[in-house]
Amino acid sequence: MRVLKFGGTSVANAERFQDVAKIALDTAAHSQTALVLSAPAKITNLLVALVAQGAAGNSGLKEFDDIRAIIEPIITTLGSKFEGFNTKKILSEYNKTMETIRKRVDGMALLGVCPELVMAYIESRGESFSILIMEELLKSLGKKVRVIDPVKVLVTEGPIMESSVNIDASKAKYAALEDDKDAITLMSGFCGGNAQGELVLLGRNGSDYSAACLAAISNAECCEIWTDVDGVYSCDPRAVSGAILLRKMSYAEAMELSYFGAKVLHPRTIAPIAQFHIPCLIKNTKNPKGEGTLISEETDLSIPIKGISDLKGIALLNISGPGMKGMVGMAGRLFTAVSRANVSVTLITQSSSEYSISFCVNQSELSKAKRAITGEFKLELKEGLLNPIEVKEGCAIISVVGDGMRTVRGISGKFFRALAEANVNIRAIAQGSSERSISAVISQKRVPEAVAFAHTAFFNSKQRLDVVLLGCGGVGGALLSQIKRQREMLSSKQGIDIRVVGVGNSKHFISDPNCVDLENYQERLSESDSEALTPETAEALIKSAHLLNPILVDCTTSEELANSYIDYMKAGYHIVTPSKKANTLSFDFYRKLREAAKLHHRKFLYEANVGAGLPVINTMQNQLAAGDELIDFAGILSGTLSFIFGLVEDGKTLSEATKIAYEKGFTEPNPADDLDGMDVGRKLLILARENGMELELSDVRIDSIVDPKYLKGSSAKEVIANLKNADAEFSKKVSEAKAKGKVLRYVGCIKDGKVFCQLREVGPEDPLFRVRDGENALALTTLYYQPIPLVIRGYGAGTEVTAAGVLSDVLRLQNWTHEE
Repeated sequence: MRVLKFGGTSVANAERFQDVAKIALDTAAHSQTALVLSAPAKITNLLVALVAQGAAGNSGLKEFDDIRAIIEPIITTLGSKFEGFNTKKILSEYNKTMETIRKRVDGMALLGVCPELVMAYIESRGESFSILIMEELLKSLGKKVRVIDPVKVLVTEGPIMESSVNIDASKAKYAALEDDKDAITLMSGFCGGNAQGELVLLGRNGSDYSAACLAAISNAECCEIWTDVDGVYSCDPRAVSGAILLRKMSYAEAMELSYFGAKVLHPRTIAPIAQFHIPCLIKNTKNPKGEGTLISEETDLSIPIKGISDLKGIALLNISGPGMKGMVGMAGRLFTAVSRANVSVTLITQSSSEYSISFCVNQSELSKAKRAITGEFKLELKEGLLNPIEVKEGCAIISVVGDGMRTVRGISGKFFRALAEANVNIRAIAQGSSERSISAVISQKRVPEAVAFAHTAFFNSKQRLDVVLLGCGGVGGALLSQIKRQREMLSSKQGIDIRVVGVGNSKHFISDPNCVDLENYQERLSESDSEALTPETAEALIKSAHLLNPILVDCTTSEELANSYIDYMKAGYHIVTPSKKANTLSFDFYRKLREAAKLHHRKFLYEANVGAGLPVINTMQNQLAAGDELIDFAGILSGTLSFIFGLVEDGKTLSEATKIAYEKGFTEPNPADDLDGMDVGRKLLILARENGMELELSDVRIDSIVDPKYLKGSSAKEVIANLKNADAEFSKKVSEAKAKGKVLRYVGCIKDGKVFCQLREVGPEDPLFRVRDGENALALTTLYYQPIPLVIRGYGAGTEVTAAGVLSDVLRLQNWTHEE
C-alpha cells in the first residue's frame, strides 16, 4: 500500500479536490492506495475561532457563514461537473454535521466554557468534510472506496488535544479491519481515539502524523506527503531566493531540520516511518510529475549540508554561580525541575568550567521555567551560591543540518563566519554528539540576515553584490550601462550576481530587491514620489530586501553625502566612490572614516579618486603593506589637462583646446575647476594621506595654470571666452619650452615632505614627456623602485573609464569577509 496525505493549501476549491482525486486514481492504477486528508484551507482556523466564540458566550454566526462560504461551493461545483456526484446527499450529511456543531457551540455559550472533548470534536470537523466530499467524488469517478475511522484504528495516549499514537496497539486494530485491495482507503487526519474510544487530537501537523502512523500500521511501501511545494528546500524559499530543492535526505536529517523549525515536516511525523524503515516522499499537488524529496535511510552525501532552519519565539536562560562548579547533580536537579513543570528544553550548552549552564525554552513557557528553577534552587539563590537567573528574550535558534558534517571539515567555521559577515551576534552555541547539526542562538530580529548569509555560504556558488547607486549622471549613468552589459557574463562565467537594488538622486529614490530595471530607471526615477535616500531608509532597505552584501556607490559631488558615509557604514553599507570629497575633507574626518570602516566591518573603496580606472590607490596600498616607502612622486593626475595640453602642443590655443575638451565631455561642467589646479591638488592630498602624511588641503600648494583672473565666469561659455585673454601668454610659454626641446605639463609632486602641483617644463628624459591626449602617468620612486621609478600610465579621462574604475572597486567586494 502507498499512503498519500493531502494537506490544505492557501485556496480551498473544487479544483483542489479534483487534483487530489486524479493523483489518487493514478496511484491506485498500480498500487493499493490510502488517502489521509486534512481540512480544506482556512476551515480549521475558522473552527478554532468558532470554539473561542462559543466559550465567550457568542453564537459564532460569522464563522458559520465563512465555513459555509468555503465548503458549500465545493460541493455544488463538483455536483455540477460530475453526473454521479450526489450533491443532495452530501449537502444533507454536511448540514447534519454543521447542526451538531451549532448545538455544541450553543451549549458552550450557555456554560461559558468548552470541554476539551467537545473542542476536539469541533476542531476536527474540517477533515470529516474533506473525507465526505472525496468519498463521493471518487465514487462518481467509478472507484470503490473504503472509509476507516481513525478513532477506531489509531489508539492514542496522552492529553486530549495533543495525543500520541501507540503503534503496536494500532497495528492490531488495523489488522482486524476487512481489507479491499481494489478500493481506495480514506481516513481523516488530525485525530484518533483514546482508551475510552473518545475522539482526541494529534496536535500540530496532526494529519501528517496520522499518515505516518497509518503507513506504519499497514506496512506501507511508501508514505507520500502532498503539499503546495515541490519538496524539502535548503531553507524557506519564500524568505531566501535561490533556496535549493533537496532530492534525497535521511530520516535523521529530516528529524533535525524539522525539530529546529523547518515547516515541511514535524518530528513526530518522521518517527513512525523511520521506526519501520518506510520511505517518505514529499511532493507538490500542482506538480505531480516533479521528483519531490525522498526521505529514507540513505542520504545524498554530495550535498553535505541539507538545510538551514530557524526556530523563533525562544528564550535563553543562563544559570551560573560558584555553586555550579564541582557540585554533582546540579544539572540533574535543574532539568528535573524544568521537566516537572512540563517545560520542553530546546537546546542546552554548558561552559567547560562548569560555572554555568545555558538552555533554551519556548518563549511561552518562560514563566513556568523560571518559577520551577527559583523553587528548586531557592536556598542556593538566597545564599549566593547561584547568581540571579539571566534571561534573554526575543531569541531564535538557527541551525545547519546535514549528515555530511561528520566527514567534511570547516562546516562550523563557514557557518560562524557567515553569521559574522551578517553582523549577527551569537548568544549561545550547541552541537549534537552525532555531528549532524550545529546551532546558534541569536536575536530573533536578525533571523532573515542570518539565514540568508548562511545559505549563501553553503549553497550559493554565486557571490551577491547589492548595489545602491546615488548620482546617475555622467559617471553613474555609465556605471549602470556597464553593469547592464556585464551582468549576464559576470553571472555565468565568474559566479557574481550583481544587482542594482536602488538608484537615487538628490530628490528621489527607487528600489527593487531583484534589480532595478536598467532600461527605464531614469523614467521611473523622474516619476517617483519617494524621497531621497537617507541612512535610516537605507538601513530599512537592507532588512526589507534581505540584502546580503549592500554597497553604497556615491557618484555625486555632494559634500553633504560624503559627510554621511559613517552613518551609512553604521547602517551596514560598504562605500565605493569616485568622488574626492570625503578623502579631502579635514584630516580628522579622514581618520574617523577609516575608524568607522574598521569598527563596523565595512570597506571604503575609492580607486577612481586618482587616475580614474588606473590601479593607483590599490597599487600604492599594496606596496606600503609590503614595507615599501615613498621617496618621491611626480605625476600627471588630470586626464582633462593631459588632453588639453596635447592639443596645445599640436598648435591649438589654450581656449580652443579647452573648448574642444568641454564639448567632448572631458572637463567639469565649469572648466575653471580643471584649470585652477584644485582637482589635481585634491588627488595629491589623497596620495599624500595614503602615505601617512597628516595634511589638510590648505597644506597643498596649488598653482593655477593661468592667472585666476582669466578663469572667472559662472558658466563654461563665460570661462572659455575669458580664457582667450590668456592665450598669447600661454602660447609664449609653450614656444619657449619647445625651443628647449621640452613640453609643458601640469605636474603634481610629493617631495621632501612637501606637496605641490605646478606647471612645469619636462624633457625627453622625463617619464612624463610623452604623456598626453588624456593619459595619466604616475612616477613613484620608492625604497623598492629606485633609481628607476614605478610608472603607472594609462588613459584617465572620461566617464566610461572612471565608471570602470568604480565597477572594479565594486567587484573587489565579492569575496569580502570580516577577516579582511
